[in-house]
Amino acid sequence: MTDASAQHAFRALLHTQRVWDIELPAFDPAAAPDTPLPLFHAWFAEAVAAGQAEPHAMTLATSDAEGLPDVRTLMLHDADERGWHFATHATSAKGRQLAARPHAALGFYWPAQGRQVRVRGPVTACPAAESRADLHARSTGALASALVGRQSEVLGSSEELARASDAAWDRAREEPDAEVASWTRYVVEPYEVEFFQGDARRRHIRLRYHRGAGTGTGAAGAAGAWQRELLWP
Repeated sequence: MTDASAQHAFRALLHTQRVWDIELPAFDPAAAPDTPLPLFHAWFAEAVAAGQAEPHAMTLATSDAEGLPDVRTLMLHDADERGWHFATHATSAKGRQLAARPHAALGFYWPAQGRQVRVRGPVTACPAAESRADLHARSTGALASALVGRQSEVLGSSEELARASDAAWDRAREEPDAEVASWTRYVVEPYEVEFFQGDARRRHIRLRYHRGAGTGTGAAGAAGAWQRELLWP
């Protein structure tokens, strides 16, 4: 197959894809709570009930050393009054980027209900004790992966990874309380949260919560009362 025919086949396949060939839930933004966290909790539970695969998967956008965007998918670890939590190695690419530019954006997409949630705000590293607890609350495989370390570094060969992974699995089984100094839990302290409800007729509902973009930590980091507004789709 030539490059031109391969491109044509790709476009043909792409253009046959459809979204939301399902009955989408109703959403009345006027009945939404005054703050975004209860609505996120409710939408997350509804995504789970609807059979959404991996509803805790989210995209994390950061900025690199040149200020250019970088994005990847990882797992949500919590969402509470402080903000939206995730964890990674402080020595990873995203860890280094957050150390230099401690702001991020998160994105959730739940196609089972045609919903998205977007979160933006400053990022704070949690205390070491909380990071350790986060690591040890996870599975043996997660601990083994953390013990391998070297995330985002150049890998010489798949055999090198296999050896390091086997050794890490052995240690994780033998030392379930093993510590990984670079493992860090982070929290995005939101100053903006948007809820998007898709509509088959493209009359999408977009409800944005926003408040002053703070630079501190804790509840005072993103200061001010939440304001709500609708956006054009």
